Amino acid sequence: MKYIAAAVLMACAVSAHAAPLEPLPTNGALIVVPAFGEVKHVNDQATITLSVEEVDKDKALAASRVNQKMKQGLEIVKKADPQASLQTQGYYTYPVYPEEVAPPPGQPRKQRVPTAWRVGQSLQVVTTSLGTLPKTVAAAQSILSLNNLHFGLTPETTRLLDDQRIAATYLNLNERVQSIARAMGRKVGDAVLDTVDFEGSGNYTERVSIAGSRVMAMAPAAAGAPAVEEPSFEPGETTLTMRMVGKVRFK
Repeated sequence: MKYIAAAVLMACAVSAHAAPLEPLPTNGALIVVPAFGEVKHVNDQATITLSVEEVDKDKALAASRVNQKMKQGLEIVKKADPQASLQTQGYYTYPVYPEEVAPPPGQPRKQRVPTAWRVGQSLQVVTTSLGTLPKTVAAAQSILSLNNLHFGLTPETTRLLDDQRIAATYLNLNERVQSIARAMGRKVGDAVLDTVDFEGSGNYTERVSIAGSRVMAMAPAAAGAPAVEEPSFEPGETTLTMRMVGKVRFK
């Protein structure tokens, strides 16, 4: 009898586990759905930083050479790329001191006297003339040094991509809501969009990825240097992404 009773209990347990699960009621359920959108575009703008630096015992001579070279550099860039936006910046003058040697014990340190003066200035160039950019940079490098270059998007292109990015993100939200509705055994028509957060809460930050050549910290151009060979640049592309959070309520 004991074996029969045990067999009956086991059969009941197996039957209970094999029984289909009843779906959870979803009436009035509020579903939080994250969505993502991404758009890409070829970079159409370059930002260049050119600079000049001089070191001389005479501060006035160092400043004069910097001023003269910057003036020449400006003329070269304006002639090579008339449509470029130019802005001079970062003018500096500071003393150069010899390496300090510690005095013998008991003797005071001597007052440091500068042995030279270092003077420099930078020029920022923003341009959309990417086809002639290598020629422009090479011409400028005969006088100035190339310190930094990076590619990006113009404000007009960024605004255009923002429309596409919002549309792509909203489309992804709709696709995910449809998938969730099917998984819950509901019709999409039973769902009502309650709230949409287009990164408006401040909990999310814009994600921008830029692919392309970048140049930094180039050696300064030597005085009287010969013509510079044109560099090679690849503008690459920019990827803009957006995150959205939607709240969907089922009837």
